Amino acid sequence: MAEQSSTFKPSLGLWDGTMLVAGSMIGSGIFIVSADITRNVGSAGWLIGVWLITGFMTLTAALSYGELSAMFPKAGGQYVYLKESYNPLVAFLYGWSFFSVIQTGTIAAVGVAFSKFAAYLLPVLSEDNKLFSLQTGVDACGNATYFSVSAAQIVSIGLIAFLTYTNTRGVKGSKWIQNIFTSTKLLSLFGLIVAGFFAFNADVWNANWQNAWVATKATLIDACNPSTGFNITPIAGTALMGGIAAAMVGSVFSSDAWNNVTFIAGEIKNPQRNIGLSLFLGTLIVTVIYVSTNLMYISVLPLETLAHVEKDRIAVAAANIIFGNAGTVVIALMIMISTFGCDNGLILSGARVYYTMAKDGVFFKKAGTLNKNAVPAWALWAQCAVAAILCLSGRYGDLLDMVSFIVVIFYVLTIIGIFILRKKMPDAERPYKAFGYPILPAIYVIMGISFCVLLIIYKPEFTWPGLIIACIGIPLYYIAVASNKKSNNTDTTEI
Repeated sequence: MAEQSSTFKPSLGLWDGTMLVAGSMIGSGIFIVSADITRNVGSAGWLIGVWLITGFMTLTAALSYGELSAMFPKAGGQYVYLKESYNPLVAFLYGWSFFSVIQTGTIAAVGVAFSKFAAYLLPVLSEDNKLFSLQTGVDACGNATYFSVSAAQIVSIGLIAFLTYTNTRGVKGSKWIQNIFTSTKLLSLFGLIVAGFFAFNADVWNANWQNAWVATKATLIDACNPSTGFNITPIAGTALMGGIAAAMVGSVFSSDAWNNVTFIAGEIKNPQRNIGLSLFLGTLIVTVIYVSTNLMYISVLPLETLAHVEKDRIAVAAANIIFGNAGTVVIALMIMISTFGCDNGLILSGARVYYTMAKDGVFFKKAGTLNKNAVPAWALWAQCAVAAILCLSGRYGDLLDMVSFIVVIFYVLTIIGIFILRKKMPDAERPYKAFGYPILPAIYVIMGISFCVLLIIYKPEFTWPGLIIACIGIPLYYIAVASNKKSNNTDTTEI
């Protein structure tokens, strides 16, 4: 039997933590979601505004989390913060949502994005290459619906399984994968931005900024027939707020996973200092890159093209202008590098949450064990299995529509936890205190609640599925607690 380790080994420094933050944030979103944002707000000013608002929220949250990470420098991160601030049930609901959709759904979506863009180089890997198909019904437009398995889904599962395996071999190997791929994609994105500004088109830029703050919303004339085009309607007041909230679904998803470094606190050297710093540096780097990338987009692409480019592949359209026919290959390679590194960071960090839950007796017991390489291998493979199922389901896109809503709810609860802990534990050691407290954390809470309320009003389809999944965790929690008590009583009797 393989020897097991009982504790995590601190082997990651500040640079490693920063690369994990940046690498986990940058996946495929920045190359795609600005098309949907433009359809929701309709102007260059509001496009950049949405990314700036999201960047401000992300940086504020990261600076606030620094206090919590310094107070509780152990594996589990946000799960631990919620348990200490509220109670074990609230923490479990986060952990359950994290396992069932937030982390695993993101891993699946990023894996499929890798495969989709790999198909530019090897068409046989395309999502259009159906290996199996079975009709399941008819949709609202009268079109047949199918359960199918494509080559892209199989490749994505293979990618997730490969990265899971490499992570079971120890954190040092995973660290090198993360650092190399994140550095490469940061440099590639920087190169794309610079090349884009060299291809700057003054006519396009001026036209895009002519009505920079006149917001409009594009909706399909016939949802069942996209070729009929879009209705463009001006929006203002509360409708504009709703449009911004709907637009932020994409930017929030693209900026998520910045907190993944908190999950691996047990493997970070000097976590009281390095986690907070890596949160700040990583989110700052990504925010600057995201805003710069969008400025580059509107310097080479007319807004009409940006909003309605085929399959929302904005980066491909921009690269074809910048690099000519080679642009598609350039972007395909960039997204493959980006998604490979992103999935590695997500897989590495996610399993540490399940490990901590298992130690608390509310998750599968085997998830709370470490292998001889001092990593939670069972938890890694459990995460891999759920992500693979989500890949095969073909519903990962629908799942991710609601991720932004449920994620922001838990972020808001966690930041409110800073105020609670200041009252509950006034004398606790705080090596770092939340920057701008109480103003900046309060602003985040107000913005986060506003975002969620606006989605409930204007995009309810993005909200109720996430709430249902989170609420399913309530009976599961009590079942887990009862099972844990029964197991403990049995162990005591045997002793």
